Amino acid sequence: MNQFQTRDDATGHPAEHTRFGWWCAPASLPPSPGKSLAEALRLVRLPCYLIDRNGTVAAESDGVGLLGLKKPEAGGFPLTGYAPPCPPEHLGDAGFCADLGLRYPYVGGSMAKGISSAAMVEELGREGMLGFFGAAGLPFAEVEAAVGRLAASLRDIPHGFNLIHSPHEPDLEDALSRLYIRKGVRLVEASAFLDLTLPLVRYRVHGIRRLSDGTIATPNRIIAKVSREELAARFFAPPPEGFLRELVANGEITGEQAELAAQVPMAQEVTAEADSGGHTDNRPAIALFPTIRSLAARMEADYGYDRKLRVGLAGGISTPAAAAAAFAMGAAYIMTGSVNQACVESGTSHEVRGMLAETRQADVTMAPAADMFEMGVTVQVLKRGTMFPMRAAKLYELYRACGSIDGIPPSEREKLEKTIFRAPLEDIWRETRAYFLRRDPHQAERGERDPKHRMALVFRWYLGQAAHWSKDGDASRRIDYQVWCGPAMGAFNEWVAGSFLEPAAQRRTVTVAFNILFGAAVLTRANFLRCQGIRLSPETMRMEPLELAQIKEYLR
Repeated sequence: MNQFQTRDDATGHPAEHTRFGWWCAPASLPPSPGKSLAEALRLVRLPCYLIDRNGTVAAESDGVGLLGLKKPEAGGFPLTGYAPPCPPEHLGDAGFCADLGLRYPYVGGSMAKGISSAAMVEELGREGMLGFFGAAGLPFAEVEAAVGRLAASLRDIPHGFNLIHSPHEPDLEDALSRLYIRKGVRLVEASAFLDLTLPLVRYRVHGIRRLSDGTIATPNRIIAKVSREELAARFFAPPPEGFLRELVANGEITGEQAELAAQVPMAQEVTAEADSGGHTDNRPAIALFPTIRSLAARMEADYGYDRKLRVGLAGGISTPAAAAAAFAMGAAYIMTGSVNQACVESGTSHEVRGMLAETRQADVTMAPAADMFEMGVTVQVLKRGTMFPMRAAKLYELYRACGSIDGIPPSEREKLEKTIFRAPLEDIWRETRAYFLRRDPHQAERGERDPKHRMALVFRWYLGQAAHWSKDGDASRRIDYQVWCGPAMGAFNEWVAGSFLEPAAQRRTVTVAFNILFGAAVLTRANFLRCQGIRLSPETMRMEPLELAQIKEYLR
């Protein structure tokens, strides 16, 4: 059959089928030529047998497979290949799903400014997956409203919220951590952290206690997203003693709770974030993940934890092949991001979803980050159809070269006011100052005293507004859209080209998620056969997108 055969030997001739057992048909099964291999592999809850029917290899999902060379008395056909059942819920770490109350090891990561919307979190949660609301960059009141909405709509269904490191707005980070504690948010995704902070430690250890069986209960769970092994080590370690002492001194935890906290990791789960959209170090997944997984094993042994440290993978995951590779490396779960932004439930605009649907892998680049502008931190963004990356880079270049707004060369300042800001810089400062007087008065006061900081705040106005213009679909500012995006978006578009998922309007979060997970399960089974010397056709190895109803029929 042309869909698969055993591998050729060195002479170029087909090798003999390797027989390692026998397949016996049940009495109730009528004779048949067998299923197509592609169809047999899609029946992920059933075994896939490759049998030799008088020189022709066929695929079966029924019957009984027996290992061993001795032919059974009841007869049968030689068994030349076998792929075990592999439903999507068996991918990843079963303990991860059990501990978090999930059915599938699939996480929708948080994207700032509510792009990971409440609707997206609800859709994922109701299907047994995990979604994080993108709280970063939103007004406090909007985050509080989202906490209330999801608590009411999902109740006990697992879901979480983002807590992003805010070195220039520590009061906001502190306020969010206190909000999550007050509202009973039990799961937080910590992202963009350069080091641990007191608000993050406070959240983690709040309510810690010892149960009657002697185990330590930590009601608040953190899943940390990191791109560097040194940061992963900080999250895998217990909370720093200095922060615990400070919390005890402030009366926020007891001495006994501090002792318990010293025996648990800051985060039991760490997501190794490879080449992703937004904040990223552009690390290759196949180098980053094994390193952090090895670190987890060492630190679990060194600290003698009573719980397993787990590592998931994010960055570049938008196709079944990428997901299958992640699970093959040992990922406890996968996390998606860029691909979800193009789905109809995302909190971005129709215009941006259309741009993302046309993105190729090379259509992304790095640009200065609004939240860490002065530090030179960058984020990965879309460059096709927008001038934001170039304009943001120009602003950072001027920030490095000039000591104040008044120090900007007149010709450069004229260009800025005409093309980027479309207003006098004095007007932008007045608007920015009024904003920070409401949000963080310290920033406004410092801007009044420090001309360099004033320039940074004005430049950050453009970077921040560019994200709003794209999210709101402001047509007058389309050329300035800031769209966080990684190369995974281009990989997804190539995969779905010509299918029902090609149009942006057809992309739904759960449909995309099930296609990635189901496809990964099918490819995992196909790889079992490849490891047995079975050469599969390209058509068999390419998982075409399927309608959600079709996938659920296979998963019955």
